[in-house]
Amino acid sequence: MSSTPPRLTGSGCRLRFSRRFFNAPHRYHAMQQSTLYTLIATFLVSLSSFIGIFTISLNEKTLHKVLTILVAYSAGTILGAALFDLLPEAVKLVDETLVYPIIAFGFVFFLLLERTLYWYHGHGHGHEFGDGEGVTKNFAYLNLIGDFIHNFIDGMIIAASFANSVTLGVATAIAVVFHELPQEMGDYGILVYAGMERRRALILNFLASTSVVVGGVFGSFFLGMVANLEGYMVAFSAGAFIFLSASELIPEMHEENDRGKALIQLFVLILGMLTIYMLGIWLPHE
Repeated sequence: MSSTPPRLTGSGCRLRFSRRFFNAPHRYHAMQQSTLYTLIATFLVSLSSFIGIFTISLNEKTLHKVLTILVAYSAGTILGAALFDLLPEAVKLVDETLVYPIIAFGFVFFLLLERTLYWYHGHGHGHEFGDGEGVTKNFAYLNLIGDFIHNFIDGMIIAASFANSVTLGVATAIAVVFHELPQEMGDYGILVYAGMERRRALILNFLASTSVVVGGVFGSFFLGMVANLEGYMVAFSAGAFIFLSASELIPEMHEENDRGKALIQLFVLILGMLTIYMLGIWLPHE
């Protein structure tokens, strides 16, 4: 009797191939899925730049009321995303000797970004413009450059969140959107004030906002190359979001002197935090 092992032919070969095919690319499929979610989320975020069309039709008093509510809700969603989603995930994903220094680095990095790129740039309201046409125009272009870089980083943050879980990605995207809305309202106003034709201002503002998609794609590609980078990015994002909420948006709420309106802002901030908290209950982390 021959001792030669039987050769796999026909269905046998196909069975062996199918097992290798379906087992090997599981992680690759997960990366593709998170990249797709990132593309969808960042594209929707970029559409927030068109809020400028709505703001032009409002008078100054009505615009101020809308911004007051948006800033409070934005502060709540960003703080909620940091406390209820990003921080707990960062502690689970990153070694305890590194996680808190990385969170602190995210806070300080955004502080430096604010002081350099946004030295003369407010976030959606209370803008002060210099005298003279040249100064104002230069300020507008600086605003576009700053927005491009800031949105690019937001895209990377969203990519890191979706790489971790769908729930974390959705919560982060919602927080970014509500942070962008008041900022985009002001950005469009800056460009129009600088003397740009409204259609051109709208197009330039949208082009700057599309860098969030570029950042998302870049982040998705880069995360696939470096092990556990999504954990470091989540920790970094936690620090960044704490800075945005506590150092930028909540201080703006302190400008409101009317006690009744201040209480409404507080309620809206809590509502923003509850939105993120309830999202974590409805869509538990995978």
